[in-house]
Amino acid sequence: MFVAQKIYVKMRDIGILLKFRLAFTVVFSAAAGYLLGMPNFILSQFILLVLGGFAIVGSSNALNQIMEIDTDALMDRTKLRPLPAGRMNKSEAYFWAISLAVLGTASLAFLNIPTAVFGIISMLLYVLVYTPMKSKSPIAVLVGAFPGAIPFLLGWVAATGDFGIEAGTLFAIQFLWQFPHFWAIAWVGYDDYAKAGYYLLPSREKNSTATYMSIIYTLFMIFVSMLPAFGLTGSLKLSPPAALIILGLGIYVLRLAIFHHRNPSDSAARALIMSTIVYLPLLQIAYVIDNFLI
Repeated sequence: MFVAQKIYVKMRDIGILLKFRLAFTVVFSAAAGYLLGMPNFILSQFILLVLGGFAIVGSSNALNQIMEIDTDALMDRTKLRPLPAGRMNKSEAYFWAISLAVLGTASLAFLNIPTAVFGIISMLLYVLVYTPMKSKSPIAVLVGAFPGAIPFLLGWVAATGDFGIEAGTLFAIQFLWQFPHFWAIAWVGYDDYAKAGYYLLPSREKNSTATYMSIIYTLFMIFVSMLPAFGLTGSLKLSPPAALIILGLGIYVLRLAIFHHRNPSDSAARALIMSTIVYLPLLQIAYVIDNFLI
């Protein structure tokens, strides 16, 4: 029983280091992009994309936590992670980070070189630019939105080998989505983030600037997500019924962003977080199903 418990704790800590839940959402986005762009479904390609995407994200998360051991120890939500809690040493974390970086890059390179390049860019931006910038400026959210938006387009590029208006549109949707999502998270976690010197809201404070900016970016997100319905995004199309579903999802997020602006509370911010969590995968599912039906 003791051995089994130790194995369970070790596996759980590896999962925390690599952020399995976040990795799943990233892989889901990449898979959706692949299904949208593929001329023909090739299982081996799909497996390489899932494996490569998961490995790149896991490596990025591990390197992020290595760099943030000291600040993670200051925040309630992160102080029990394996590195700051002392359950894992840096050498083990580096082993996972480096091994997964090599595995992820190789897997994506087997698909095509552009996919591997985007994977590497995503990892470098997240680790070398976003992570150190978090303690310096709220602009870190903008910087972090670039690697955060790559998974959706990564799938398209993996399927087609091409970065055009279609991949750019998928990138833009996920890029804009991140602002209401992460600003709401920063609002709820404001006091905890402040312990580590992180001030990620637009004006560094919990005020109307943050809630107003969330509304603006949500409007842009809705606008971009509807472009395929008007034939403005190349081969990426959206039928009228699917467009209405996408619009309805966007309005749902917008209503909660407006509610948060009028009622600037943590509970309103949590509702906005949940709406964005629901919005993105449902949008991707709607896009994919519509692509097969058109």
